[in-house]
Amino acid sequence: MTREAVKVLKAAARRWDLPLELEFLEWDADRYLETGETLPEGALEDFQDRYAAIFIGAFGDPRIPDNAHARDILLGIRFGLDLFINFRPVKLYDPRLCPLKAKTEEDIDFVVFRENTEGAYVGVGGNFKKGTAEEIAVQEEIHTRSGVERILRAAFDYAAEHGKTRVCMADKSNVMQYAHGLWQRCFAEVAAEYPGIEPRHLYVDVLTMEMIQAPESFEVIVTNNMFGDIVTDLAAALQGGLGLAASANLHPGRVSMFEPVHGSAPPLAGTGQANPMAAVVSAALMLEDLGHREAAQAVEEAVVRCIRKGETTADLGGALTTAEVGDRLAGSVEGNRPS
Repeated sequence: MTREAVKVLKAAARRWDLPLELEFLEWDADRYLETGETLPEGALEDFQDRYAAIFIGAFGDPRIPDNAHARDILLGIRFGLDLFINFRPVKLYDPRLCPLKAKTEEDIDFVVFRENTEGAYVGVGGNFKKGTAEEIAVQEEIHTRSGVERILRAAFDYAAEHGKTRVCMADKSNVMQYAHGLWQRCFAEVAAEYPGIEPRHLYVDVLTMEMIQAPESFEVIVTNNMFGDIVTDLAAALQGGLGLAASANLHPGRVSMFEPVHGSAPPLAGTGQANPMAAVVSAALMLEDLGHREAAQAVEEAVVRCIRKGETTADLGGALTTAEVGDRLAGSVEGNRPS
């Protein structure tokens, strides 16, 4: 899938004469199994000093059951580079793909801001008497005022800059009174700085229900790390599945990382069945972040055209292979000459 996204990126670079220089880092599972190395020493500093963006594919290999390779690289980059925004656009490109009846492109068009460096993913906790009948497992969430405030402010800034009038924050503060109570207080304070934007709070279980009943009511959603992980998978189902789910891991003004939301699918490796469109749309997000907005829009429009023409992999109802979809998208991008 990443190979096909790179194919489309190269087509965009040729069409718009972009100063796009790609460097490939072979940090795959084979390398890890051979060397035991995940993130090489100095990798984060190298990213910061030498690169404008990072583009990665899905991680996960059954030969590494503890996911150490994926965890160390993916979370290592997110945490190490302080990429505190996980930005997920949720767009329905064709009504046929939505599992909800009578929903259109206008009904499903929102973004999710997932806090990306705190919460339940910090790895704080442990086991006592592990493997015994008396085992105790502790997993802690960590939330800081600065961390909560900056993701909330990023969501409101996005709304203000893109003409959105509603921001919804989701938590579970009726149960998690301390950690999510902090979210409640910060949300009220930050919302007061944006008088033209309507703040709305929903408990996360209510949010998931309303995403199904009335997805058109959402423009910008902001939530914590774990809830954002879950909510964005539900959102992907609304737009046609994880094969269309793109994301950006951002820290404004710094090198950022772009990746499809889905995980890996080892049984599909080499079969030509995997859908590369999530990776391609992630590449479009990267192009936009790098300032190449026209090229980014052309890539996304190529995805829409292929979907509506049925030029897709089987999960979206088509009959093309992964590589054939990449070829169609690249050709569409390169032939999409602006007037």
